Amino acid sequence: MAKIKLIDVANLAGVSKSTASQYLNGRFEYMSQHTKDRIAEAVKELDYVPNPIARSLKSDKTKTIGVIVRDITGFDTSRVLRGIDDFCKNGEYNVIIYNTDFDPEVEARSIRALYQLRVDGIIISSSGNNQHLLQDYSENGLPIVEFQLEHDDSNKNIIISDYKQAAFDATEYLIQLGHKHICFLTQNFENVKSRNERYQGFISALAKHNIPLHKNLIQYWHRETGFQNSIKDMLRSPPAPTAIFTQHLAITTDLLTQLNQEGISIPEDISLLGFDDIPMAEFFKVPITVVKQEPYKIGSEAAKLLLAHIHNKTLANKKILVPCSVVKRQSCKLSA
Repeated sequence: MAKIKLIDVANLAGVSKSTASQYLNGRFEYMSQHTKDRIAEAVKELDYVPNPIARSLKSDKTKTIGVIVRDITGFDTSRVLRGIDDFCKNGEYNVIIYNTDFDPEVEARSIRALYQLRVDGIIISSSGNNQHLLQDYSENGLPIVEFQLEHDDSNKNIIISDYKQAAFDATEYLIQLGHKHICFLTQNFENVKSRNERYQGFISALAKHNIPLHKNLIQYWHRETGFQNSIKDMLRSPPAPTAIFTQHLAITTDLLTQLNQEGISIPEDISLLGFDDIPMAEFFKVPITVVKQEPYKIGSEAAKLLLAHIHNKTLANKKILVPCSVVKRQSCKLSA
């Protein structure tokens, strides 16, 4: 079946191609109702669909943005995406989503693909491995907003949680319960500014209450290999922790599995506080105390900032911190 073109619509309606184009672009105030009806009937009869790429070449806008995430199934990520999509719908923008599965090469291909599709802008949870590519496209006029992770102090548009303050508040809550030996369970944070901000909040709370930092209480988890040390070794290493503060939902869920397998009870044997809320936590035998982020707000703010830069490319780059809250549940108890 031959592809229907704008000229076919114009010919069937008995109008010029220019008139048909102006009707499809909403510029028909001067047209008679009879002319508008003829064009509408022609569009319907031919089942004509405008070519968005061809239209963008003339208007320099596709009314489409790209979003790149690391794990589309993530609980917080899904809420971020909803915030982005809701805001974009109100602005009559379409959203194209790419999922990278934490693979920097897939991320690079996704960035290039969206650029080639002529999206008006990109929102990305960056791995930090393709900053040069993002910088090149940004300097070439493509608005870009990052979220979730901050990798350096470079000047860019970014929306993130206030990780440092959140970690400080969570640690201080544990200290107020009497915990002095708190295990900080994290991914490697040396080259990721956002993870390091959580660590800085943690040690700031310890310093405020004159609690020494014990290196044995800094423990690591890797997405591919799991915990660096076994759970039993973590709990036996001097000084033995009375509470664990996990820094990611995946770490918390993995830890809960390990504790259950080892027969270690929460909060009788160990108190637990996790970063990121857990889906349906209220149905757990022991609901987990968490640092709750605001992913929907992060998504809507990211979309708002991106669209602002799409409409005005002279705007200065902006960093927005979104506050978190500590949701207190039954997984933390007073320490003797």
